[in-house]
Amino acid sequence: MFLAGDIGGTNTRVAFFEGDPDHIKIAAIKIYPSGGHSGPEEIVRLFLDEFRFPIESACFGIAGPIRDGRVETPNLPWVVESKRMASVIGVDSVRLINDLEANAHGIAVLQDSDLVTLAMGSPSTTGNRGLISAGTGLGMAGLLNEGKEYQPFASEGGHADFGPRNAIEIELLEYMLKKFEHVSWERVLSGPGLSNIYQFLRDTGKADEPVWLAGQMASEGTAAISRAGMEGSAPIAVQALDLFCTIYGAAAGNLALMVVATNGLFIGGGIAPRLLKKLQEPGFMKAFLAKGRVGSLLATVPVRIITNDKTALLGAGRCAAQGAIQKRTQTRGA
Repeated sequence: MFLAGDIGGTNTRVAFFEGDPDHIKIAAIKIYPSGGHSGPEEIVRLFLDEFRFPIESACFGIAGPIRDGRVETPNLPWVVESKRMASVIGVDSVRLINDLEANAHGIAVLQDSDLVTLAMGSPSTTGNRGLISAGTGLGMAGLLNEGKEYQPFASEGGHADFGPRNAIEIELLEYMLKKFEHVSWERVLSGPGLSNIYQFLRDTGKADEPVWLAGQMASEGTAAISRAGMEGSAPIAVQALDLFCTIYGAAAGNLALMVVATNGLFIGGGIAPRLLKKLQEPGFMKAFLAKGRVGSLLATVPVRIITNDKTALLGAGRCAAQGAIQKRTQTRGA
């Protein structure tokens, strides 16, 4: 069995997998609220207490930059180390990969039913792919075309400087600079980012906040904004979603250019499926394509939304399966 996990800022998914890398199957799975635990080691202990399978290899995708098997998570007060995790599990080694790298690995095992197409494009068989995912934070990754397969690589592009494109986005940046020393893309493209956009519209008098929505936000947070915006029940929430989606499209277009994603740009994360109808409106793709002289290049890029919320977990499972194969090969060669 292969042990894998998707360690996110909101939820941590842990599972046992079986099969080969391109045909993995979940044998057992459980979801834990990340904030309710002291760290992923505690979560893994709970999971292994409940599901007792022999472990051949293990891999975990985790939000944050990983260096030498260690990561300090940006959205939780956790320090995760591969050696410590291996000790908890009782194996020789554990592979830690960036959560977007795990998500990118998971694309290889998705079905057509796991994707919603925003633009068909005209993909290049030699082109790379890109992945952008807004959720608790904002992640980006590339997939390098190596001929027979795509090799994912991690990125921390979500923490790069937010680049406004027009007057209202310049105002948004100026507003945000009063709150944060550094305004990254993640500050506007994430769950907390949507709240920041909403507060900007409210505090600058661009839209009025209904009393009922303020009450719902006090108890539900960003979910209240999303729901009101999708239902059209509060103009301020509609404006916030519109602005969020156009900025999302611009960031996705930037990533497509950075990695030359002429074989596809994928939109992952927990927010996109909830805003599916809004992302299917013209705003997202219009911003995606608005790149001046290279807009025609982006018109060839297929753009798809990932609706399978287990994609990163599947990717971590795929990496764990690949690790098991490597160990078997090394053992036979020894």
